[in-house]
Amino acid sequence: MFNVHNQLELNEKHETLVIGLYQQNSKLSGLAAELDNQLDGQITELMKAGDLSTKRKLITKVHTLGRLTIKRIYFVGLGKEKEIKFDSIREVFGTLFKAIQDAKIQDVTIALDTFVTDNVDQSEAAHALAEAFALSTYKIIDYKQKANEPEKNIEKIHVVANTEEMDEIKSGLEVGYAFGMGTNSARTLTNMPPNLLTATELAAYSIELAEKYQFEVEILEKEEMERLGMGALLAVNKGSEEPPKMIVLKYQGKEEWTDVIGLVGKGITYDTGGYSIKPKDGIVGMKTDMGGAAAVLGAMEIIGEIKPEQNVVAVIPSTDNMISGGAFKPDDVIVSLSGKTIEVLNTDAEGRLALADGITYAKHHGADYLVDIATLTGGVIIALGTETTGAMTNNEELFEQVLQASHECTEPIWRLPITEKDKKRVRNSKMADLNNSPGREGHAIMAGTFIGEFAESTPWVHLDIAGTATTSKDSDLGPEGATGVMARTLAAFVERFEKGK
Repeated sequence: MFNVHNQLELNEKHETLVIGLYQQNSKLSGLAAELDNQLDGQITELMKAGDLSTKRKLITKVHTLGRLTIKRIYFVGLGKEKEIKFDSIREVFGTLFKAIQDAKIQDVTIALDTFVTDNVDQSEAAHALAEAFALSTYKIIDYKQKANEPEKNIEKIHVVANTEEMDEIKSGLEVGYAFGMGTNSARTLTNMPPNLLTATELAAYSIELAEKYQFEVEILEKEEMERLGMGALLAVNKGSEEPPKMIVLKYQGKEEWTDVIGLVGKGITYDTGGYSIKPKDGIVGMKTDMGGAAAVLGAMEIIGEIKPEQNVVAVIPSTDNMISGGAFKPDDVIVSLSGKTIEVLNTDAEGRLALADGITYAKHHGADYLVDIATLTGGVIIALGTETTGAMTNNEELFEQVLQASHECTEPIWRLPITEKDKKRVRNSKMADLNNSPGREGHAIMAGTFIGEFAESTPWVHLDIAGTATTSKDSDLGPEGATGVMARTLAAFVERFEKGK
């Protein structure tokens, strides 16, 4: 896919050359000036006429009409150099690759050094390029009848880096591509129809992932869960004909199984709401209720590729939430794996029940730090909209590391509070230790506070992606549909994790 060169040979044939152009008051410089000279100043004339712009994300295609060995040049506007950062470079590359893909160009050469600034060095630009390529060219896997004509996709990307540090460029490309492809895997899982992606199929996918990256894998079946006492997850599964699965993947990046990071993802493959049934408009799209599990599996794919020196246990409690004569009901009292009893007041608040047993089981596997991720509440969408993930925590230091990773990956999160009064509300039950739904007020906060009761004193961060797991519009970095949100953030958090920071 990527070929790296330390210089551009202008006398060699190139199907497509890409050059970045920053806004500047002076004349063209560097490679652009050299090409302008060979074209008798035509690039300068195009700029003067306004036919070639340096405005950010504006792309101009110039055919050389046989005057150069380069067939066509894509000039990419980058805007003001001082304003460019990693995330804006990545967006620019996303716009570029979408344009190249639409033009059905299969071979492209990119002058990487023309995209570099004081804020973004060549290895960072290489990361941005590869990540943007993977994300922006992602296509939803659908089930429509297709014509037999083969699709023309980008097959070769020649990256020209004006540096002797070629290993850093190659590493940047490899890591960036891994981050992008892990996110795409999360997108594909989340987009899948629920009749095709059951808990059994999600477990099978996890086994394949484990085999590819030599993870230790454990899949608990219903009988084993009953023996262990996973009453919360089993309650959610009672209305289903599909068996539940507790999925565990372990990656050991240190000699000893210590300082273990637990990633716990909600794997509800379809959510009807149970007897607290969703309305007809609200039930459509509930195939995406396993977006948390998808994010964790996407992160584990990235971790398998980049191999950080960390220990990680990924835990995914998975089932669908259906209605039948045997389904769990409001007013039921259930016993979780932790031993804590729960009064069910809302069967549509099922994700927190599954996560309760998932978090407890992650602790059983030695997790010293916990991050759970889930499409958990409509309340977080009301509070934060569809661009920002909600977060809660019991540990400032751990939260700051997750927050920093989210900044790096441009996946914004915003912290919601947990107060003693919030804890009293989830503990307010005449029948059990906890209730699973204290009311509509502060709905997202109540869900996170409930989960925190099972994290207990273990450092923990909760991420509610109900608003960010999908999008209704295309962007520079992908199509509408599942976003794969937080796969990159979780992987970046693991990669850079520092104990006690």
